[in-house]
Parts: sequence; structure tokens; C-alpha cells
Amino acid sequence: MRSWGESKRARARIEIIPMIDVMMFLLIFFVLISINVIPTLGVRTQLPRSSQVQQLTAPARITITIAKDGELRLDGRIVALDEIPQRLREKQGEDTNKPSILVNGDEAVRLQRLLDVMDVVKASGFDSLSIAARRK
Repeated sequence: MRSWGESKRARARIEIIPMIDVMMFLLIFFVLISINVIPTLGVRTQLPRSSQVQQLTAPARITITIAKDGELRLDGRIVALDEIPQRLREKQGEDTNKPSILVNGDEAVRLQRLLDVMDVVKASGFDSLSIAARRK
């Protein structure tokens, strides 16, 4: 039974808009921090000047992928095993430094297929060869 002098009590409500504002602020904060702070992990220095400066280039890397079915890809393009030496020389171009070769293969690939690729790469004169793996 309701009496005439009493008013209805206001129920407590959870406001979601302030929570969205806080989450957006945190998102923007972390994005800006990751963009500006992570690349500059070292100490800022003012480099000295020289008239004999040479531009350092990052060592080139060529990736050879061996699919589960044995298909070969050189930097994403399908190649045959006998085409690899020619393609490697094309990738090297005029550069005197030989690029490093990264062999990326499925764990189900037969070992003989991997050794065939490694033999072709070594016979082509490329000595720096690495095999990609995942940490256990």
C-alpha cells in the first residue's frame, strides 16, 4: 500500500559513458606512448660530422619457403628447385655483399627436400644460410 506523502526512491544506475571515456583515454595514451617511446630506447646523441661518411645499408635477406607439399617460394613467388640459383643472383644484383638466406619450412617437410634446397643455395655461392624455427 502506498501513502501519498512518499516519493519513489531512485534506483542506482551504472553509467557506461564515463567508462567508455576512460577506456578511450587509456587506449590513446598507450598508442602514443608505444609510437614515441619504443623506437627511441637508446640515449639521444648528437653525432659528430665528417666529410668521409658512408651510408650503411642493412644486410639483405632472402626468404625461401618450403610448403608442406614441397612447393618452393622465393620471397613469396613460386619457383622450381633448379630456378633458385638464377633467382638468387638476380636478387643479389650488383651488390658485392651476398644476402643472407633464410629457409622457412613447414615442420612436416621431408628432410631431404630441405637438404636439396640447402645444397642448391650453397652451390650458388651463398654461404650465409639460416633455418627459421620457433621457440618451444
